[in-house]
Amino acid sequence: MQTKHDLRTTDRNRGRLSENVKRRDAAALAALRKADPVIAALMDANPDFDPDAWLTQLPRMDAFGVLIFQVIGQQLSVAVTRTLLARLMDRLGGQLPSPEQLLAADPEGIRAVGLSHRKVQTLRELAERFVDGRLSLDELQRLSDEEVVARLTEISGVGRWTAEGFLAIALHRADVVLPGDLALRKAIQRAYGLDHLPSQAEVMAIAEAWRPYRSLAVNYLFASVYRQ
Repeated sequence: MQTKHDLRTTDRNRGRLSENVKRRDAAALAALRKADPVIAALMDANPDFDPDAWLTQLPRMDAFGVLIFQVIGQQLSVAVTRTLLARLMDRLGGQLPSPEQLLAADPEGIRAVGLSHRKVQTLRELAERFVDGRLSLDELQRLSDEEVVARLTEISGVGRWTAEGFLAIALHRADVVLPGDLALRKAIQRAYGLDHLPSQAEVMAIAEAWRPYRSLAVNYLFASVYRQ
């Protein structure tokens, strides 16, 4: 039985999501190819690309687990974030903690895996809100992208980058950009042949052509950097 803050995804829902994603991605690929020749070239250069493949290098994450990943990963590479996640799992029984488990853990023990005091406090406040019902996956799924960002960024230590990553990974939203991500800005600079690192405003302007499939375009750009 699932409680109001139970964050699990059933096998049936995962199967349904997989089929929906396949149909969505076919439409998205066709639309992006027509909308932007740069993204089309990235598709041609990586024809077997799986946008979710990078997630197989991470522990299985529910919605709260994605927030743990996003908070820990602030200002860090994915490789370093994976290392810190593994240390946290080793300390807490071999899996990412539920909100209740995180609150029951010694904060200093969590900090000892390599987290700042601020990140530990942010994780604890997120956990508290899931436990007491101020945050719930069911509600977040019903909200618009901007409403989700607003709800999450109420919490000290959660900015737009963290909230937008949650939108893309946990909620599978199709139109997320992450303009503040340095790796994305570098990928755009390289792919579009810019003589400067684009500002967040420039990223958003370039990404306008990708609507309503900006998440997939962003994934191709990330892949273009990490395949180098």
